[in-house]
Amino acid sequence: MKSVNALTNTALALFVMVCLFLIPAQSPAADLTLSEAVEKALANNPMLQAAGFRVASAEEKTTQAGSGALPQVHLNGGYSRTTNPMWAFGTKLNQETITQPDFDPARLNHPDDIGNYNSSLSVVWPVYDQGRTWYGLQQARLNRDAAGLYAERARQEVINGTISAYIGAVLARENEIVIRQVTDTARSHLNLIQSRYDGGFVAKSDLLRAQVHIADLEQQLAEAKSGADIAKCRLTVAMGVEEDLDLTLTSPLEQGEPIQGDLDAWINRALALRPDLKSLSLQKDMAKKEVDKSKAARLPSVNLTGNYEINSEELDDHGNSYTVGAALSLPLYTGGRVSAAIREAESNLKQADAMLRSLNQQVCGETRQAFFNARSAWERIPVSKAAVGQAEESLRIVKNRYDSGLFTITDLLDAEAAVQQSRMNHLKSLHDYQAAAARLALAAGSVDEDMDSLGR
Repeated sequence: MKSVNALTNTALALFVMVCLFLIPAQSPAADLTLSEAVEKALANNPMLQAAGFRVASAEEKTTQAGSGALPQVHLNGGYSRTTNPMWAFGTKLNQETITQPDFDPARLNHPDDIGNYNSSLSVVWPVYDQGRTWYGLQQARLNRDAAGLYAERARQEVINGTISAYIGAVLARENEIVIRQVTDTARSHLNLIQSRYDGGFVAKSDLLRAQVHIADLEQQLAEAKSGADIAKCRLTVAMGVEEDLDLTLTSPLEQGEPIQGDLDAWINRALALRPDLKSLSLQKDMAKKEVDKSKAARLPSVNLTGNYEINSEELDDHGNSYTVGAALSLPLYTGGRVSAAIREAESNLKQADAMLRSLNQQVCGETRQAFFNARSAWERIPVSKAAVGQAEESLRIVKNRYDSGLFTITDLLDAEAAVQQSRMNHLKSLHDYQAAAARLALAAGSVDEDMDSLGR
């Protein structure tokens, strides 16, 4: 019996050890700086990857457009069998096997079936195609450059979006910490009020007010926890990471440095640097080329052609021939198609010009708004910081006077709420300045240049 128990205990111990081995160890939360978050986003964000594929596609279109100026060479082959009088006689001619009996009317009208293996090498060289290839190549190059600028703007937006998501997650976490600290303070005050109530020094209403206040703070804390989790989810989306990572955000909300330069300097900077503005300008140039290409459709086109052909019935003997030539085509009347195409291209050019002017105005407006937001947030930082110290000192005074019976529970709760609000206001001012500075850099198209001041 003892041996059975010993065996059972040994088996149980082995089972526990196996279970412990199979249970994955919980990895500690990974530290993540703002710079690392941006690097992850640049490596993984799908929007940025899509922009890269767009550039690659535009590059291939450039190659396609340039190929129109080169000779086009095709190798063709086929087999046919026929009793059609015309094709049968022509096939024998191509095979170079015509004999005198083949001119007999009976054989001409009712030929025997004949097979033919045909192989040909053809060359077409568009010497001049009304400028379609030349203008098309210029447009393709402009489109490639525009796609590159679009990708650069997408990169800037990904960086800005990651910064915004990161500092938003930090703000949510800090708000949770503030509410937790205020809740702990309120609980210590509740314990004090409870002891004073038990001693008969305060009314029950004071105790109830304090308990209600704690309940309200606990609800706020639950909402803050949820907000922090949601903010982290937004950050993982911005970084292009699908799995839910356990992250510890180590870059704090800091005051940083004030923005440099006046509003006019920032606007001029934006008009000079914005990649999307440059991209739209290139699209306008593409529209100009389309007008020129449409007008050139009235000009003649010239092609050089060449063909070498082999025909054989049994692949043992064959006839061969070649053809070379030149072809010229001049559109005398197209039913108004060319004129309509010109008017369409001119309308598209006017549309591109209007869109460019609209984007110029939008860039100026975005820069102004971001500049004023950054300046306002910067001015709020020292004010909100001073308010925190004032609120904390006020709470200390109110608590002492409440302990002495000079102030009411309402005064104490109001002082606690003021501390909470002042701390959260200060955190928000730090967050708002970092967000506004990042937005200003995005509006000016200088995200990479300003990354150091943004906390990278």
